[in-house]
Parts: sequence; C-alpha cells; structure tokens
Amino acid sequence: MNKKIADRIKKEALYIIKTKETIRNAAKKFKVSKSTVHKDINERLDKISPILFNQVRIVLNEHLMTRHIKGGESTKIKYQKA
Repeated sequence: MNKKIADRIKKEALYIIKTKETIRNAAKKFKVSKSTVHKDINERLDKISPILFNQVRIVLNEHLMTRHIKGGESTKIKYQKA
C-alpha cells in the first residue's frame, strides 16, 4: 500500500477516535468521499493498525447504537418548526 494512503488512513482513524465524529464528517475534513473513508476504516485500517481499527470500531458502534435516537430528534425538530 502507498505510504501516502496509509498515512491518510491513520489520520482519519485518529480523527474519528479523538473527536468521536462520523464517517461523513471525517470525509469532509480530509476532502475525500464517504465511500473512501468507509473503505479505509473498515477494510484497510485493520491491515495497517489492528489497535486503531478496534478503537475506531468502538466509536462507530456507539454511533450505530444512537442513530435511531438522533433521527427521532431531527424529525421532532423538523415538525416543531412547521
């Protein structure tokens, strides 16, 4: 793997771990697509750094567990404004 790509993947992982941001926000920060960050984190990171991979998975699993709550809050706000 290209060193430049490996460095980007590590930076994405550290950003997600440190800020607890979503894949979407990480993609905006690093000016790449959501698909690229998703592939970097879920497929490539494990080969580069299994420790970082496990730490990122913890953050992303938290996002999965709370997304239904955030969606409900967004819908509530949307209809309160109407």
